[in-house]
Amino acid sequence: MGSFLKVFFASLLALLVFTILAFFFFVSYLGGLAAKEMPKVASQSVLVLDLGQHFKEQMEETPLGVFDPEDNKPGLYDVVRLLTNAATDKKISGIYIKANSNPNGFAASEEIRTVLSEFRNSGKFVIAHGDVISQRAYSVANIADKIYVSPQGFVEWVGYSVDLAFLKGTLEKLEIEPQIFYAGKFKSATEPFRADKMTPENQLQTSVWLNDLYSDLLVKTAETRKMDTGTLRLLAQEGIIQTAKNAVDHLLVDSLKYDDQVKDEIKSRLKIDKYDKINFISINTYYAATGVAWAKGEKIALIYAEGDIIDGKSEQGTIGSETYRNLIRKARLDKSIKAIVLRVNSGGGSAMASENILRELTLAREEKPVVVSFGDVAASGGYYIGCGADSIFALPTTITGSIGVFGIIPNMQSFFKNKLGVTFDGVKTGPYADAMTITRPMNENEKKMIQAEIERIYAQFKQRVADGRKMDTAAVEQIAQGRVWTGMKAKENGLIDRFGGLEDAVQSAARMAKLTEYRLVEYPAVEDIFQKLFGKKEPISYTDKIKEEMGEENYQLYLELKRIKEMTGSVQARMPFQFFIH
Repeated sequence: MGSFLKVFFASLLALLVFTILAFFFFVSYLGGLAAKEMPKVASQSVLVLDLGQHFKEQMEETPLGVFDPEDNKPGLYDVVRLLTNAATDKKISGIYIKANSNPNGFAASEEIRTVLSEFRNSGKFVIAHGDVISQRAYSVANIADKIYVSPQGFVEWVGYSVDLAFLKGTLEKLEIEPQIFYAGKFKSATEPFRADKMTPENQLQTSVWLNDLYSDLLVKTAETRKMDTGTLRLLAQEGIIQTAKNAVDHLLVDSLKYDDQVKDEIKSRLKIDKYDKINFISINTYYAATGVAWAKGEKIALIYAEGDIIDGKSEQGTIGSETYRNLIRKARLDKSIKAIVLRVNSGGGSAMASENILRELTLAREEKPVVVSFGDVAASGGYYIGCGADSIFALPTTITGSIGVFGIIPNMQSFFKNKLGVTFDGVKTGPYADAMTITRPMNENEKKMIQAEIERIYAQFKQRVADGRKMDTAAVEQIAQGRVWTGMKAKENGLIDRFGGLEDAVQSAARMAKLTEYRLVEYPAVEDIFQKLFGKKEPISYTDKIKEEMGEENYQLYLELKRIKEMTGSVQARMPFQFFIH
């Protein structure tokens, strides 16, 4: 027995030593890979911007990024700064835009388009080409010097439409009663559960903001293509653009060209031989080679808030109240940080979480300048958390407003009994001890209590907006009611201060803090490879695979069903339910 234990513990010790050595070898190996020579920008390089790449607010580091830094994806603001840098980079001769799809939102697309326009002013060329050019891709690519489509390709030009999914019939079939409470006649977030089509109020607000977005497309296209908006609108209404040649004949694109012909034109502009190789460099590679932290001086905190607003700590793609309260507090108490910029891209979520985040931002504003930048969407809770800033920036195509709240408590008694054969019984110490249960219908007193709480939080929301925007509560009520606005209308009704992207907001914060030189400290910190490998409870994510199998629109419907669960049992300051713009 003694010899057995000696052998056992010796083997255990050997295994432990081997594991430690293997770990340090692995760390050293990864460190060596990370320290390998970064990619370089060759002379006469052409920067490739693929509009089919989705740019989130913050850069994404992937596990493969350790082996290949070019696999890391820059964030939207990184792209804006990279394109700005490229305009003065002597090694960059021009930009080649791949213009097929564009999964980026309207405001994000506008930020990219704006900086591409500024790049053109440098005298360098911008050429766009696509096989099948979607409207969203075209809205950015039409800023190019020349835009081409493949001879057998297509240019989408039909106008915008919105599809909304309604689940009332599904819930009826399942015998689930969605007990709904809301404040604001335009607060349509609960419509999919209580109606089988759009209410007149929702039709009105959706028609207004959708036409605002469409008018923006028409005006910008008219300016760059030297056409009038009436002609462009007619082309869509009459369905005239049915072939690639139609797009050329009606001046939407410059010519029909295959990929090789476009490459030949680029070689001609670079004045290189037809057999020479073009030094194409992707935006990812340019990011790896150049980076974006060029500035120096005093610090400005840039806090990215993207995703649904939830109580507690942040999960992937969410804005957790505890996490963001601590981030803002950290920036507030750090004397070396002279200003705070909060970038919001959120359709809202928990009203309580929104209140907690706003509270911390209001405290920060008392000590240093606070500027908020709205991205694609900053509505409901997304507007709530930013309304107390010194200044709010948004773009005309930003979706914002939706000042209203709601709550859902489903009655699933019939579902459990008739579909599953499950019944419930129990005891309680008071009539309201089980008031939030989903196993029975609510009585009238319980409904009155919930509705009163909804009205209280709605009044609080309006008061926060009134205080932050220095408006009368009666004036806030006129633009509240849960109504959704574009940035264009939000500027008119006082919900935002200025038009501009994130760069404009950062520069404004620097001016308010009286900084001539500054550098950004970005939060939340991007996780490195070791955090990704060892710091996650769920190291494997199936999100991309699910999205790939289901398709983008079906995946969005899946997310909408998930939101039903998240909405249950708490008051929500959330955008109207998910819409799909075509």
